Amino acid sequence: QVHLAESGGRLAQPGDSLTLSCRISGRTFIVDTMAWFRQAPGKEREFLAALTWDTSNTTHADSVKGRFFISRDDAQNTVLLRMNSLKPDDTALYRCASKSRFTDTWGSWGQGTQVTVSS
Repeated sequence: QVHLAESGGRLAQPGDSLTLSCRISGRTFIVDTMAWFRQAPGKEREFLAALTWDTSNTTHADSVKGRFFISRDDAQNTVLLRMNSLKPDDTALYRCASKSRFTDTWGSWGQGTQVTVSS
């Protein structure tokens, strides 16, 4: 099983930049893809970005393309989400998820880290 733990969320002002971290532990060798999602109150969960573990290829949702960037830090065994030019609409619970080599579903989720963007 893969265990995920997010950190880095906080209260930010519009225009700020913020980097979220997702620490990966457990059976990390089965990870095929890592991703970030978010969910705001009253809204559906939204896919933000994904990173394929073997190739480091990335995909970003159109809604955040050019502002949010997913990357990895192998030394820390983490996946990062760099968020620039934050807007109040970015306020949400941000969660990372992993997909294993053996399934096509997001099988492991972290508890999430809260990002609030407000002046």
